[in-house]
Amino acid sequence: MKFDIITLFPDIIKNYCSFSIPGRAQKQGIISVNTVNPRDFTHDVHKKVDDTPYGGGTGMVLMCPPFYDAYESIERAGSFSAILLTPQGETFNQKKAEQLSHKDQLIMICGHYEGFDERIREIPGIIEISLGDFILTGGELASLCIIDAVTRLLPGALGKDDSVLEESFSEGLLEYPHYTRPYDFRGKKVPDVLLSGNHKEIANWRREQAILRTKQKRPDLFEKYSD
Repeated sequence: MKFDIITLFPDIIKNYCSFSIPGRAQKQGIISVNTVNPRDFTHDVHKKVDDTPYGGGTGMVLMCPPFYDAYESIERAGSFSAILLTPQGETFNQKKAEQLSHKDQLIMICGHYEGFDERIREIPGIIEISLGDFILTGGELASLCIIDAVTRLLPGALGKDDSVLEESFSEGLLEYPHYTRPYDFRGKKVPDVLLSGNHKEIANWRREQAILRTKQKRPDLFEKYSD
């Protein structure tokens, strides 16, 4: 999969994606992560990408020309989705990550300052995505979350593809508890069923724990799961 990120701060993207799962996935050729800086498409000595808003108001607004030109400079690779990262978008979740993982390319536009000129939202076919009901300094963190979540779903990215199936939200449930050595830590012991060697009982216990944990910690998810 090809990730193309339009950002004023490309080093944020490059640095994170050089580590852990995204870093390994790049080395293995599973993904490529590229950045495009709108400042490279400006025509003034100061490389200006923002201006004061028409009608007055505080803050600076990102201008159309450098962002449109940056977007149009990106070579398309098969099926793709263009994404505007904004608090006004639909909330990103595991289901959306799975949908996006079937694309050949994701093009993401990261905002800053007071926001986008409204006409950037009108790029043909663009979709708007938000991480949730809170405000970030810019769209880079949101784009990295999407890169990470989608990459984990790509064949070969985790080494064992079936490990994706047991992660939180994969079936609408939170993940079951995990334990490792030591068996007894300050009087807190590993559940005996995990030491039994009975794979069927272990699977049943993990399923029960996932349901119980979801009911206790995320009743909103549990209600959807129960339906």
